[in-house]
Amino acid sequence: MGLRPEGGSVPDVPGSYQFLDADGRIIYVGKAKSLRSRLNSYFGDPRGLHHRTAQMVATAASVEWIEVSTEVEALMLEYSLIQRHQPRFNVRLRDDKSYPFLAVTLLDEWPRAMVMRGRRKRGNRYFGPYGHAYAIRETLDLLLRTFPIRTCSDSKLATHQRLGRPCLLYHIEQCAGPCVGEIGRDAYDRLVRDLVRFLEGDTDAIVNDLEQRMADASVELEFELAARLRDRLASVRRAIEKQQIAGTRNEDFDVIGISDDELEAAVQLFFVRKGRVMGQRGFVVDKVEELDGPRLVARVLEQLYHDENPLGWPKLVLVPEVPAEVGLYEEWLSGQRGSRVAVRIPQRGDKRALMETARHNARESLSRHRLRRGTDHNSRARALNELAEHLDLPRPPLRIECYDMSHLQGTNYVGSMVVLEDGLPRRSEYRHFRVRNVAGNDDYAAMDEVLRRRLRNYLTERELPAPEQGRFAYPPQLLVVDGGKGQLGVATAVLDELGLREQIPVCALAKQFEEVFVPGRSEALRIPRQSEALYLLQRVRDESHRFAVSYHRRLRGKAMKRGVLDGITGLGDKRRARLVREFGSVGAVKSATEEELQSLSWLPDAVAESVYAATHPAATTQPTDALAGS
Repeated sequence: MGLRPEGGSVPDVPGSYQFLDADGRIIYVGKAKSLRSRLNSYFGDPRGLHHRTAQMVATAASVEWIEVSTEVEALMLEYSLIQRHQPRFNVRLRDDKSYPFLAVTLLDEWPRAMVMRGRRKRGNRYFGPYGHAYAIRETLDLLLRTFPIRTCSDSKLATHQRLGRPCLLYHIEQCAGPCVGEIGRDAYDRLVRDLVRFLEGDTDAIVNDLEQRMADASVELEFELAARLRDRLASVRRAIEKQQIAGTRNEDFDVIGISDDELEAAVQLFFVRKGRVMGQRGFVVDKVEELDGPRLVARVLEQLYHDENPLGWPKLVLVPEVPAEVGLYEEWLSGQRGSRVAVRIPQRGDKRALMETARHNARESLSRHRLRRGTDHNSRARALNELAEHLDLPRPPLRIECYDMSHLQGTNYVGSMVVLEDGLPRRSEYRHFRVRNVAGNDDYAAMDEVLRRRLRNYLTERELPAPEQGRFAYPPQLLVVDGGKGQLGVATAVLDELGLREQIPVCALAKQFEEVFVPGRSEALRIPRQSEALYLLQRVRDESHRFAVSYHRRLRGKAMKRGVLDGITGLGDKRRARLVREFGSVGAVKSATEEELQSLSWLPDAVAESVYAATHPAATTQPTDALAGS
């Protein structure tokens, strides 16, 4: 077959291999101890391949490979290529929800405790993730009675520092009052250290310390202090009771529970630190390649532990089945941790019981996901098939891109590109465009610029070797523009000029009457109002409009906030940022008196006068106006 490399051209060394489709997009990435042996296994009798593997080989148009020195390097290279290219035939782990973490912001001058989701900053400490936000909020409320560090935002802290009086949390003894100097730096740092130690699982030392301090206060006849320490001790003990005991006190391990069917698998991960369950995380896995139990566990390990572990690396990972190359994964995990890590199946006792709990949670998660998948998958497949039929496409459009423009009277012109793959939003491939070469209100010219930039990037990237290609390297199987015949004409002209008219189908969806226009027809297509196809087009059009408008508003808001303090002599970026930080917001700076500005020791009086003049133009021009009228 044409896909098969020439005999002897594939080296007998470790490496990563990539299958590419006719458009040059990577559709599958694998790793191998021997590239030659592994690739040869794909090119025997197709009837001997798993049906998903056979489908991948039938879809591929070429195969490439990258040589490395060791199996561990091949494993790491495979992961980085999968993360970069998101191949459609590779396993994908999706969080089935956004889990909350308890963060302690050690990077701040006065660290704060907060419940957060999303991106984490290196240098802060994070504990979790937790299954439910209410659980960690309740625990945090108990801990703040013992470790009363601040939970307020930086702007609120700056506001109370300026006002010289604390907020309500200080008065109910859930904050030590660093904003007004009620606690010194050393004492506050001790509170932060003790809170972090407690969250790490070192609870005995904290309890013993509180008991000793309570006893010492009683001996010294400081009964009010002893009573406060008694209450703090009770809060700590209630927080400890909320943590499930899962092993001996010095054990650090993770437990992975899996439940799967032919299409997908649900994964539940429990983090156990110092014998207590400190966090939980759940995923759903798309089984888009051939996976038995051990290979599924291997794929889960690869993707779970390439990212930074929020609670540190465990000494032991408990799994339902051991991967065939378990030594490779133990070597790789040991390198990540810096000491020995074992991958084992629990046989008895608490660990076995916790594995059963993780499996039960995974089964429940998969059952809930099946209910959603049954209706959602059928409607998406129906919508894509109907769309191909109505638009006379050669195949259902598995990748749809939609474009929209947004501006305010010709200013801050922006464009948006949103992507649906298999009928679902692919938010990682959404793109914003700041329109550069259009003066005034001209949607046609803006659309022309955005489409040219996107499609020229595609033409450039498709010529690169597969590992160097970016996310513009794959063309849409349907290009949708928000608008009517005019916008359709612009898109068609761009495709014609770039020689892509035959490769990329295009249509336009007009807001008025929800009419669909295609090239070569003067009249709108008649797509039934209640059809899944029209609903899909409306959804991608509305999403592109929302994405464009939100970006435009963000740019406009930044311009408005930045404009007040921009261009003031002597007020550079650092001084401007410090000024806003100390007052809490740009609005507070605008409301400040000249005396308040001059009271800042680090801000020269001349600069303070310039800031006041810029933020109070009416006040500074009043004497001139009065003189002119006299």
